[in-house]
Amino acid sequence: MKYEVFLTVRGEQEYDGGETDKIELTADGTLEDTADGWVLSYEQTEHSERTHTTILVGAQRVVLRRSGTLKSEMVFEEGKTHASVYVLPYGALTLAISTDTVHKKLSERGGLLEIRYRVAMDGRVQSKNSFKIQVRRKT
Repeated sequence: MKYEVFLTVRGEQEYDGGETDKIELTADGTLEDTADGWVLSYEQTEHSERTHTTILVGAQRVVLRRSGTLKSEMVFEEGKTHASVYVLPYGALTLAISTDTVHKKLSERGGLLEIRYRVAMDGRVQSKNSFKIQVRRKT
């Protein structure tokens, strides 16, 4: 079953030097109950750039896929590290994503997805990151 939802996405990055960067956005999206778990999907528009985000929330892992101006796939599995490729307009980057915690509580009414992870490049941690997605079903 697919549900229309309203999302609040909050993200935070803490860089190697202690500097932090926070973002918050709201978007309309969909939440779908599938045999493999939940699929959360939304579109992000910034200036003239458009990015479609799909998040597959399974029992053991969460996979975040972006397409459009920014293309990437990130795999979050608590206690594990996965390689991720970011394709940007000026080239591609390969990063290591190490997941510290995954908290997920989704139902047909909405819920919460929260992930804390570290990003490394060439074996060196570049940032500590977290994002929290609050999902509310539209009535």
